[in-house]
Amino acid sequence: MKRQSMVLVGGDEEEIIRKSAEYHPTVWGDYFIRNCSCLPLEKKEYMIKRVEELKERVRNLFEETRDVLQIMILVDSIQLLGLDYHFEKEITAALRLIYEADVENYGLYEVSLRFRLLRQHGYYLSPDVFNKFKDDKGRFLSALNGDAKGLLSLYNAAYLGTHEEIILDEAIYFTKYQLESMLGELERPLATEVSLFLETPLHRRSRRLMVRKYIPIYQENLMRNDTILELAKLDFNLLQSLHREEAKKITIWWNDLALAKSFKFARDRVVECYYWIVTMYFEPQYSRARVITSKAISLMSIMDDIYDNYSTMEESRLLTEAIERWEPQAVNHVPEYLKDFYLKLLATCKDFEDELEPHEKYRIPYLQEEIKGLSRCYFQEVQWGAEGYVPSVEEHLTVSWKSTGYPAITCASYVGMVEDATKEAFEWVASFPKILKSSSIICRLMDDITSHELEQERDHVASTVESYMKEYGTNVKVAREKLRVMVERAWKDLNEECLRSTQVARSLIEIILNLSRAMEDIHKYIDGYTNSNTRMKDHVSLILVESFPI
Repeated sequence: MKRQSMVLVGGDEEEIIRKSAEYHPTVWGDYFIRNCSCLPLEKKEYMIKRVEELKERVRNLFEETRDVLQIMILVDSIQLLGLDYHFEKEITAALRLIYEADVENYGLYEVSLRFRLLRQHGYYLSPDVFNKFKDDKGRFLSALNGDAKGLLSLYNAAYLGTHEEIILDEAIYFTKYQLESMLGELERPLATEVSLFLETPLHRRSRRLMVRKYIPIYQENLMRNDTILELAKLDFNLLQSLHREEAKKITIWWNDLALAKSFKFARDRVVECYYWIVTMYFEPQYSRARVITSKAISLMSIMDDIYDNYSTMEESRLLTEAIERWEPQAVNHVPEYLKDFYLKLLATCKDFEDELEPHEKYRIPYLQEEIKGLSRCYFQEVQWGAEGYVPSVEEHLTVSWKSTGYPAITCASYVGMVEDATKEAFEWVASFPKILKSSSIICRLMDDITSHELEQERDHVASTVESYMKEYGTNVKVAREKLRVMVERAWKDLNEECLRSTQVARSLIEIILNLSRAMEDIHKYIDGYTNSNTRMKDHVSLILVESFPI
């Protein structure tokens, strides 16, 4: 706890006891301001021209390939290498062929690959297609045990399962055991691929980081297509150049805002916020959206730390009421040290509105309402903490799935989009659809599992770990295991909704799915956002610093 004196009218002093938290300083500082030289114009023009030539060759591959298995391998390679946004028409046509194909004679690798590709794109395919790989006792055939390629294909396919698809649960258990058993005997690049996906299955991997790690694996594959490999490297480097420019722009904005300097109790993580958003959507058409969302999430992070780490109950109430009013005059009612933050929050949202076209400006009130809701949830948690109240897991999640910020981040991510983000899409987000709730629950539970002990050291509100322990009389270890089961259930809800959701464009669904994937990247072992000088630093470097030699 930190003690601070406040001088009252009449000269008396009141001692304020504040919560305390000590975070490491910014890892990246002005790195992207100092080290973000644009690609030389001549080089960039050559790269763009070469990309167009290679794209045409890949389109020809789609036209020339008649074998369904080869089409599946082509689509899969293009997606794993992050090139699918260039070939949306071709992939859509290929998926129809794949769906209608006669697969009677396909083996484990082919059946599993087809199942995964179709489910990834919202096609429902029954898991009964795997029954033929079981014996009359309902066990997977022992003949499959040595088929590493087929087992890996089934392993990755099975993670797209929904509730009651027991055969897919069995497939995960079976393939994981077999792959772990044979890992030491496999050769590269298959060994690298198996190790990568045993750590985190393909369906749950952050896409941009997956691309960065898969290109070297693909390069080692003797069956690779060199045209696709060259295109993947050029495309990654070109996009990285754009991402670095965006990171520079956001860092300059953050420095000008100067909130990190005045709020020493808050996490200074603007580059990490940007990286988080790149994992949601990395394609060039989302540049404006990425910048807007990165600014929004950076302010939400500061807001979280105000409520979580510093403000008193009364100060939290005054800030919540001011945010609810959302008008500059309300600044007179917030504590002195929060006035600057409050006005900059309002001003930044006004800047967002100014960036939008006239027919897009209706989006801003939706974002404002989400930020108001986030503030109310933060305040509820402050009240719980002050009272020492430990809610049940269900009651906890009624508030804390929203206090993850995921509903607000999702809304913010749609604000800057040019296509697909219709008024109906904003109404849909505001209704808190099941897919958004499932993604937020994954975030909340994974965050609590990894950061529980650290947060309790600083008098934090009870986490879902503590709620579970109190409600069911268990220890920390059991509580964490039970919450991991809840995470698995939430993933199945998410998969189910991905097959059902037709109210909004697929690109909007993908953003929510990518938010869930980000947790596997950021919160799998530790709170990588708070402790960003560890694993997350390496990941930021892979995506934003290290280019591929061509």
